[in-house]
Amino acid sequence: MSLARKIEEYLKSLLIHQEAIEIQRNELAEFFNCVPSQINYVLSTRFTPTQGYLVESRRGGGGYVRIAKISWDVFPHYVLKNVYEEMEPGLAQREAEGVLKRFYEEKLITRREYNILKVIISRETLAIDLPERDFVRAKIMQAVLTALCRKDYQ
Repeated sequence: MSLARKIEEYLKSLLIHQEAIEIQRNELAEFFNCVPSQINYVLSTRFTPTQGYLVESRRGGGGYVRIAKISWDVFPHYVLKNVYEEMEPGLAQREAEGVLKRFYEEKLITRREYNILKVIISRETLAIDLPERDFVRAKIMQAVLTALCRKDYQ
């Protein structure tokens, strides 16, 4: 298992029973015996709004990193608008699967819907070259997001 994956799993394990956590970047780097930039990489690639997380950072002596789970129900207009806009230029398969996973965790879609959508957005199904594939995947995910927000579908 890669170091980035270990850091990701550790942070997500801390978030299982909490809505947010605060960590010291340097302490976490020491714990995993890596440089702080490795922690930054994990935060910027695996804890994004499209994957259901907000990361706040404060640098300096008392600096910290705060990771909060996005609740799709609590801040629907603000959060969903940001997630929608982040998808605009294109969406990699990993990012799209992160969005779907959060939809499933928040009980916005069923396990069956999750699995169907995961197949639809896969690179095997979208057998076109990059960057068009990521653009088409983003459009599909935006359509899913829009459908989830519609009151007349509920």
